[in-house]
Amino acid sequence: MRSDPIFVEHQGHRTLLKWHRGRRKASDPEFTPTRILEAMQLGASVEVDLVVHGDHGFAILHDLELDHGTTGSGLVAETSAGTLRQLYLRGNDGAPLSDRVMLLEDLCDLLNANPAHPEALLQLDYKEDLSRLSPGVIEKFAEAVSPVATNMILSGGDSAAVAALAAVTPGLRAGYDPTYVGVLDDLRTAEDFSRFIAAALKKAPDAAMIYLDYELVLAADAAGMDLIGAVHADKRRVDAWTIRTIDSTTLAQVRRLLQLRVDQITTDDPEGLAEALAEGKS
Repeated sequence: MRSDPIFVEHQGHRTLLKWHRGRRKASDPEFTPTRILEAMQLGASVEVDLVVHGDHGFAILHDLELDHGTTGSGLVAETSAGTLRQLYLRGNDGAPLSDRVMLLEDLCDLLNANPAHPEALLQLDYKEDLSRLSPGVIEKFAEAVSPVATNMILSGGDSAAVAALAAVTPGLRAGYDPTYVGVLDDLRTAEDFSRFIAAALKKAPDAAMIYLDYELVLAADAAGMDLIGAVHADKRRVDAWTIRTIDSTTLAQVRRLLQLRVDQITTDDPEGLAEALAEGKS
């Protein structure tokens, strides 16, 4: 019987397979409640994105515009909660699904009514910055998340925004993603990578998980710098994101990440990745 794609083990080290945008396999659409709930009840790691909407709460969406991922149009920031709840998600082919857009409180209510496995972890990846977090937005976040916070971790590229939300939400873990567009143009030598990760750790002292582009991790490795080892030395964990397709190139990259003892790998195809790695061992 096939096991669920939750983790892989390599030389005694367990690496979680995170279900990116709630996907178990590549053909899954994004952010459907069925898959998210499945992951949480299995004890998996799963990720969803947060964008601030027009009524000062959060929508479970990746893009700041509605046109690509939903049946709506325009900016999420200018759309009311009521309107968002009437929109449908779109599948990978662009066709509307039967699943509607969820707000953060909808997802938290679902998890509260269907308790998660104790080891499950839902990553809330905040896609904007501190300027979008008014006191009302922060209050709504805390109200929604607090009942289920022990099974969640909040991440983002703005460490101050993450800290502001985590500070009012007891039990919520925090993470930080220091990767930025064009980062590999700025980092060449082992010393460059060392300074980069040292600065990231200093900037987010309370972050339990550091989220790094897997290509950044591998570029540092090629330059002679072990970013994962540096984070581990500071008693933090590393998520390497995002393995989108499973082929010979990405499998070789994943195997190197496993050798480096990465703690979590974000992927659009956890099931396919787990199966490919298992086949490689046979």
